[in-house]
Amino acid sequence: MGSFLVTKRANGEFQFVLKAGNGQVILASEGYTTKAACENGIESVKKNSQDDARFDRLESKNGKPYFNLKATNGQIIGSSEMYESVAARDNGIESVKKNAPDADVKEDL
Repeated sequence: MGSFLVTKRANGEFQFVLKAGNGQVILASEGYTTKAACENGIESVKKNSQDDARFDRLESKNGKPYFNLKATNGQIIGSSEMYESVAARDNGIESVKKNAPDADVKEDL
């Protein structure tokens, strides 16, 4: 089962990552100014990850596939790593869909 990990950046901002059951990071958030905003971001991932249309399938300038998960307002709530192939990226999206809804939340602050 997956889990969200909330951490605090050196600049004082909060961020979260979603990890798959094997511990691999499959989604990382932007920085949030408050812990409450970060927790709202996690809830948004849980909800929006179940709608395939919320995933933007993209390609970086160097040709590596990745994805962003967007909220209903169009704001990016999480981004993936760069993948070696489109198939690997699509597996990453499926992993977010599978792990996010029931993932527990841990903190390392």
